[in-house]
Amino acid sequence: MLRGYLTIRDRCPVCDLDYGFADPADGPAFFVMSVVGVLGMAAFMAFEFTVHPPTWVHFAFTFPALAAACLLILRPFKGWMVAEQYVHKAAPPEFESIGKHGPF
Repeated sequence: MLRGYLTIRDRCPVCDLDYGFADPADGPAFFVMSVVGVLGMAAFMAFEFTVHPPTWVHFAFTFPALAAACLLILRPFKGWMVAEQYVHKAAPPEFESIGKHGPF
């Protein structure tokens, strides 16, 4: 489904499905930041309150671990969002006036 790290292919190489419907935009990044932010902050606080490490330990290990967690799960979340768009038959929005708010 993905070519490279986050680029969506034009078509599926196996079943020839057109991925023109797929536009997850910033959805995967939002969910990844939310999940890693909540779980990461809980782990960060537990580590801080139990071990009391110096600040350099957080800069050397904790923050890179949070960044790595974001990068590791971003691709699966993007695949999940595209799959959800396919399952729910996502399409671009189409607006139609019902005539009560002017000619548009």
